Amino acid sequence: MTKIKDVAREANVSIATVSRILSSDHTLSVSEGTRKRVWQTADLLNYKPRKKKSTTKLKMNEDNVYNIGIVSALAQEDEVHDPYFLSIRLGLEIACEQLPLNIKNIFRLGKGISLEGLHDLDGLIVIGGVDLSSLRDVYYENENVVLVNHLPREGNYDVVASDLERAIEVVLNHLTKLNHYNIGYLGGLDNIKSVDSGRIIKEIEDARKVSYEKIMRQKGLYNPENVFIGEWGPSSGYELMKQAIEKGNLPSAMIIASDPMAIGALRALYEEGINVPEDISLISFDDIEAAEFLNPPLSTVKIHAEEMGRMAAKLLRDRLNGRNISTRVVLDTELIIRKSCQAK
Repeated sequence: MTKIKDVAREANVSIATVSRILSSDHTLSVSEGTRKRVWQTADLLNYKPRKKKSTTKLKMNEDNVYNIGIVSALAQEDEVHDPYFLSIRLGLEIACEQLPLNIKNIFRLGKGISLEGLHDLDGLIVIGGVDLSSLRDVYYENENVVLVNHLPREGNYDVVASDLERAIEVVLNHLTKLNHYNIGYLGGLDNIKSVDSGRIIKEIEDARKVSYEKIMRQKGLYNPENVFIGEWGPSSGYELMKQAIEKGNLPSAMIIASDPMAIGALRALYEEGINVPEDISLISFDDIEAAEFLNPPLSTVKIHAEEMGRMAAKLLRDRLNGRNISTRVVLDTELIIRKSCQAK
């Protein structure tokens, strides 16, 4: 049976281009020669394009079960070891069972995405940073798409995110009230990936880092020597804290962008005989289950990851039931104070 990738190979164009031409997408900017070549190749190989779904098929009664897909920017091995993203998935899956939405396919960037599988779906939930132009290239039939943990300024898609900017403001205000003015930051970058290839096409500053720098400048306290950026995860947290220690003049307090990074940072401080919170106070992000069982228990900003997943499912269901106006939901966070933070 001829597949769309066979037509793309013979016509010497991308799979996305073939799909859009055979679906009569006239918004695609290609030459008439390319359109003709793709149609001729499809005829030669006896490929039968799938018919585009009508919008009326999506607007059915409340008992209808819609087939949806999840697109994850994380590799499976990364998600398994990341409690934050696992919590998003858990909330999403529980909500889908209740609504009900049927998760028909899960696509992971870099593993190859079947366009046939995509076009069988009534909508998508995208977790993590993706390039929206490449997303539209492979899924252009409708705008029933919800983006989770990514807050782009363009597009007509629904978005679910946490108010990280406000969270940083709350953390910094708390630390300065405790007489901490030499405050450092340890975190990572956000990756934006292409949907068709899975490649990282750009790295952007995380919202926590942007807010930290802005507010510290406003307070007249910003010191770029106190900012350490690396990969997400415990090993990077360990290495970055080692760098901070070796540099000297260790800040009296450090904001760490995720609990897994903080776990590595705590290990580095312990090895150097630096006591938390007596020598340095730490406040992290996520509030994973392990945070309160560390030594000392970790002060952290609770991000309601499961609720993000549940909200994404609810927004997609609303879209499928006829809502056309895009919605952005930004969830509040909560500062949890434990023993890793004290007054200077």
